[in-house]
Amino acid sequence: MPDTSHHQAPLSSRVKPILEVDGLRFRDLDGDGELSAFEDWRLSPAERAADLVSRMSPEEKIGLMVINSRSMGISQHDPELTSHDGALDEQYHAIKLDPHNTAGDPYEGTTQQITEMHMRHFIMRETPTGSRIATWINAMQEVAESTRWGIPVIVAANSKNETGGFRMGATPEDKDFAQWPGTLGLAAGGDADLVRRFAELSREEWVASGLRKGYMYMADTVTDPRWFRSNGTFGEDPEFNAAAIDAVIRGFQGERGLCADGVALTTKHFPGGGARENGFDPHYAEGKFNVYPTPGSLETYHLPPFQAAIDAGTSSVMPYYAIPSKEKSAAPQGRLTEFEPVGFAFNHEILALLRSMGHTGYINSDSGILNKMAWGVEGLSVPERAGAAIAAGTDIIADTNDVHSIREAFTKGLFSPARLDEAAHGLLVELFTLGLFENPYVDPAHADEVVDNARARAAALEAHRRSVVLVKNPVRAGSPVLPLTPQALQGKRVYVELFEKDLTVARLDALRASIRADHPAASFTTDFHDADVAILLPNPSTGDYFRSTGLLDLTIDEHSHVALDKIREIRQNVETLVVGLNAVMSWLPGTLEPLADAFLIGFDTRPETVLDAVLGEFAPTGRLPLTFPISAEAIAVDENGICASPNDVPGFAKEQHMDGRPYVYVDSEGGRWSSGFGLRYL
Repeated sequence: MPDTSHHQAPLSSRVKPILEVDGLRFRDLDGDGELSAFEDWRLSPAERAADLVSRMSPEEKIGLMVINSRSMGISQHDPELTSHDGALDEQYHAIKLDPHNTAGDPYEGTTQQITEMHMRHFIMRETPTGSRIATWINAMQEVAESTRWGIPVIVAANSKNETGGFRMGATPEDKDFAQWPGTLGLAAGGDADLVRRFAELSREEWVASGLRKGYMYMADTVTDPRWFRSNGTFGEDPEFNAAAIDAVIRGFQGERGLCADGVALTTKHFPGGGARENGFDPHYAEGKFNVYPTPGSLETYHLPPFQAAIDAGTSSVMPYYAIPSKEKSAAPQGRLTEFEPVGFAFNHEILALLRSMGHTGYINSDSGILNKMAWGVEGLSVPERAGAAIAAGTDIIADTNDVHSIREAFTKGLFSPARLDEAAHGLLVELFTLGLFENPYVDPAHADEVVDNARARAAALEAHRRSVVLVKNPVRAGSPVLPLTPQALQGKRVYVELFEKDLTVARLDALRASIRADHPAASFTTDFHDADVAILLPNPSTGDYFRSTGLLDLTIDEHSHVALDKIREIRQNVETLVVGLNAVMSWLPGTLEPLADAFLIGFDTRPETVLDAVLGEFAPTGRLPLTFPISAEAIAVDENGICASPNDVPGFAKEQHMDGRPYVYVDSEGGRWSSGFGLRYL
């Protein structure tokens, strides 16, 4: 029986009528004039989902099992291909081509995806203003409300609140959410409470805009320094990773689990993407294996953050693409014994392990498992791949609109009706728990008030400051090199330069102008020949997200977009040289560190903030979230593909497995750049 002690739930409706029962109001989503169990917000989400699943057709359930990137109307240049006053894009997009619809007709516009394909899960890739996000999602909710059961949509996005995050496309009208340092920068703060504050304030921006699902965050422990995706993690310390993941989930979802004003998170990439074979990522074939050459490494280093995510109640978990390699691993790895030779989303043993750890939410595949990254099942047809993933335990398949292949898999008996109901039930529970069946609409004007608000910006700036790590600051002539206070700079001229890929004159000029405005007492010059002090801000980069570029060379020089020859020339012309390195991965610092009198490291930290630290505006307190390798030899790969240091062990522990050979970088002052290292101003 319903619990009559409930207070009225907030309702918003544009299409379906409102019922009044026992003095309370409910949305009549099926339009039958009676209160159905799934419409009764006094019942539990599980009860409501069970009732709705019992009413739905197989096609309606299958529509829930895909999540697809969907362009917004503002990205459509032809007004004839939009609806809802330009909010919705109604053009067919071949970017996720449905093999059953090769003609490319407009069957799969937004409205058709919702009303005819029964899709409810979408991914936003653009970065527009909060009001435009809200207007777009409201329009989709209105279409969804008009359907048979009024099942709401839910829109996901990748993380939006970190500087330097992954983006696909940009327009002059973009409006970022409050920009904190990268997750490695949050980790450098060394404080789970900081991570929780980040999540709580970011959650306000998401909810106000109507974004209620996040493909975030990465619980992966970094164990190979060449892994291109290291910068999306919380670093290499499993204990801190676990604390950070717990904090970020509770901050976004709710302290005691997902709640009606929360954002549902998808924790990734189970069972840990860090155990890369020489850094190669499974987005490309060279990285299609997870390797565990060290006995016990999976349980010791990679699973603890996922256990923390499960214990915190993460709404869903995303398996990675890779195959667990038995041939290249010390077997067994704790509870992993069979090493089924298929990718994790198809892998019964891996997904059973996830369930055995207590995960009760749904399992969300990574993007592209039906086509490009179908590792281990390449010989299967697309419907067979869909059937294999769902039968193994995957509940929703990412970045596809291919409901036809799932339907074919179902009609051929590749997964059972019970399995279909199980997946649909789990996906609906999330929608009910978030309150979207009652209150799916948001206020666009309010979204603009909340996005990038002053309170969030102030907290983000403090987090940027806490992300700065001082790693080298020797005493010279009786005083440490840093900070360069106004007194220390009296009579001296300061040169500032940024080194990064595709650096424009406008970008450098804007940075220098900002710095001059923030530090009017200092004397700056744009000619290093005329400088006494040089503050250099290298932002090296290498590799590619989607394709292999060979074994990544982590040397900081011209190949990583840092003009080392110019830095050497600057060194010869100035009295004091300070480096503020931006580290998106564990670079080899040996080319750069010896040239510097003092050295700081940020992690997608604002360059202005690093310079503020140099000039004494605040004292750095950060600690390294990653270990920096001593040399290329420490990560060299032999003719058999075996790395000199184990791919599955964090940098701070690698020397335990290297027969006395060194791994950790030691600078010219004797500082060991291992995770947890960081100096303070004297």
